[in-house]
Amino acid sequence: MYSFKNDYSEGAHPRILNALLETNLVQDEGYGEDRYSKEAMELIKEKIRNHDVDIHFISGGTQTNLIAISAFLRPHEAAIAVSSGHILGHETGAIEATGHKILSVEGKDGKLSPADLQGVLDGHPDEHMVKPKLVYISNSTEIGSIYSKSELQELHDFCQRNQLILYMDGARLGSALCSEENDLHLSDLPNLVDAFYIGGTKNGALIGEALVICRDSLKEDFRYHIKQKGALLAKGRLMGIQFFELFRDNLFFDLATHANQMAGRIKDELEKAEVKFLTHSPSNQIFPILPNAVITELQSNYAFHVWEKVDSDSSAIRLVTSWATSEEEVISFIEELKRELI
Repeated sequence: MYSFKNDYSEGAHPRILNALLETNLVQDEGYGEDRYSKEAMELIKEKIRNHDVDIHFISGGTQTNLIAISAFLRPHEAAIAVSSGHILGHETGAIEATGHKILSVEGKDGKLSPADLQGVLDGHPDEHMVKPKLVYISNSTEIGSIYSKSELQELHDFCQRNQLILYMDGARLGSALCSEENDLHLSDLPNLVDAFYIGGTKNGALIGEALVICRDSLKEDFRYHIKQKGALLAKGRLMGIQFFELFRDNLFFDLATHANQMAGRIKDELEKAEVKFLTHSPSNQIFPILPNAVITELQSNYAFHVWEKVDSDSSAIRLVTSWATSEEEVISFIEELKRELI
């Protein structure tokens, strides 16, 4: 049984494991004050070409989202998210549990636009309702789409005019930035969003996300928030070592590029077989629509999510490739799927 369910089924890239082993018996400070974490932070600042940001390493995406959003918002303020947003559907009410409402809008292709945001602002005019304050987006999105630079610039400008915080979930930021359709650079992000994180868990690390806080007003006392939420790891070096290894050369981008290429290989072959897709997703997540009978047969040898029922006879499945997905497994999957489609 080979899994296309997610991009974190494997452990970590061998270089990361080697780096952890080589530094294993070296003593250093705890709670992210170690030399490795500090070196990784400086390296990321160089990559994004901005040394005025604050960087914090947090173990996972849900933890990062809940700590950041709850820290950035006052008690009466709310977040805005597209209906397919991760914080809305797949984080067990983590944001709401901190006392902050999530205002959901339909959006398009998993993305938000200024028109969507204006509708929310118009619908919350006074103190009898929660105050929309933070705009949550993800890149790539929950359905594999990506934001263009112009789309992100429009959101940024709207948020600036309306005193909104623009926050980007970057669990699959590597995949977005390495997409063939992408025109964004990592160094663009500090100028376009107020905070974002660089996902390591889904791009070759064992654990870890690097939260980058760009707006000065959001930086104060942030380590207090991390500690209070139970996320200030005593052995914070474990994440620092991993992010240093990911960014000391192009490993982070090489791994994301490989994941995209494997997904693209499957997508290209399915398009040749005239298979339709639920969404346009130029990243490492694709959503082909298949007959239910074919899906049942594929599940004998492959694991994946059945994402959405399309009609009585067919459904969309989600296939996710990773930094470790082998070309041999991709070819085997394509061949079996083609046989089932005949």
